Amino acid sequence: MTGAVATTAPAATVADADAAVSAAAAAFPAWSALGPNARRAALGKAADALAARADQFVDAMMGEIGATEGWARFNLMLGVSMVREAAALTTQIGGEVIPSDKPGCIAMAIREPVGVLLGIAPWNAPIILGVRAVATPLACGNTVVLKASEQCPRTHSLIAEAFDEALPKGAVSIVTNAPQDAPAIVGALIDNPHIRRINFTGSTAVGKIIARRAAEHLKPVLLELGGKAPLIVLEDADLDEAVKAAAFGAFMNQGQICMSTERIIVVEAVADAFVARFQAKVASMPVGDPRAGKTPLGAVVDRKTVDHVRSLIADAVGAGAVQVNGGEANGVLMPAHVIDRVTPAMKLFRDESFGPVVGVIRARDEAHAIELANDTEYGLSAAVFTRDTARGLRVARQIKSGICHVNGPTVHDEAQMPFGGVKASGYGRFGGKAGIDAFTELRWITIETEPGHYPI
Repeated sequence: MTGAVATTAPAATVADADAAVSAAAAAFPAWSALGPNARRAALGKAADALAARADQFVDAMMGEIGATEGWARFNLMLGVSMVREAAALTTQIGGEVIPSDKPGCIAMAIREPVGVLLGIAPWNAPIILGVRAVATPLACGNTVVLKASEQCPRTHSLIAEAFDEALPKGAVSIVTNAPQDAPAIVGALIDNPHIRRINFTGSTAVGKIIARRAAEHLKPVLLELGGKAPLIVLEDADLDEAVKAAAFGAFMNQGQICMSTERIIVVEAVADAFVARFQAKVASMPVGDPRAGKTPLGAVVDRKTVDHVRSLIADAVGAGAVQVNGGEANGVLMPAHVIDRVTPAMKLFRDESFGPVVGVIRARDEAHAIELANDTEYGLSAAVFTRDTARGLRVARQIKSGICHVNGPTVHDEAQMPFGGVKASGYGRFGGKAGIDAFTELRWITIETEPGHYPI
């Protein structure tokens, strides 16, 4: 907003990246050998160390990405919760004894740590997503290299500092790099033979590049990518509840969340009433300097976001859509925009905005609303509003997304929930017990207790 330098960080070379991997590889044998309660205790200390850096996190997020204090503190609260949830998982990494047809054979399926994992985190929810990249992998006995975002290296470095304070040296290593060096650094990290799995949160375009590179080495990847979340409002919805959820989902963190409500699909019978109420709600949500702490909306991350959102709005309005809320941006301070009568032919219907704009699409009926919701390459989060919960569940089951909320916003995250998408939103799941599957190897081990009988 001021043009001043927000932060400086080391611009790692490929050699530096390889050194970070080597440090994690050296720490792996001792960390993976620790008992579950020892890992739990260490992760509990890491959660405390994160919480103790609250003011530093707020300053870093405000300076680096223009976050409001509320968004920064929510990030920290959920990040700390994720570490505590991961700590609780250490004794849940179980296996099973499977009945064998072979007499005297005890057959076991056991989960073991993988080795060194690479976590690549984005800037938009930097504490939540930075912590998510490392916490459950650590609980499972792995060590981790965190590749920080170029937009928020200080915020991500604070995460690494907290874990470094609580865990053995090298259990979490961090790599910060200059933006122009990202392809070489990430490529070298993926190629490093010590890296056994990768998790990435970010854009679909970059996720595809990472998946292709990892496939050359047959390394599994967990991808949580872009979204174009629909929020369906049926004719029997509580419109006041739908308005509140839509405003929160569309404009929390200026719409810069992978789960952000990007498309509000309203059944025509209640569309005028919904838009009138939604217009009034959004008009009450001004934008301002996040450091002043007086407005619900803060800055977007950069001017490129402003230009992108403007182009989507211009395309829609030029094709017949109607701007209901909005206004001129002041640098990176961009007001909330609502665009009514958006159609599938418009870019605003298809392209992820990742900014403070939401399109309203009018549907003929429930079936048409579901068809519109699924008319996207993405499939991360979704929502449906109806007073009939059975109907809501029936609609939710028909929406092609990894996550769907009935009578709740598209933006909702909890540490213990299986989090991830389908289609161009990625594959694999973070969170809770789903994370155990993502960050361990399942092995079959047998013990023979009787003499063998062989045909030759």
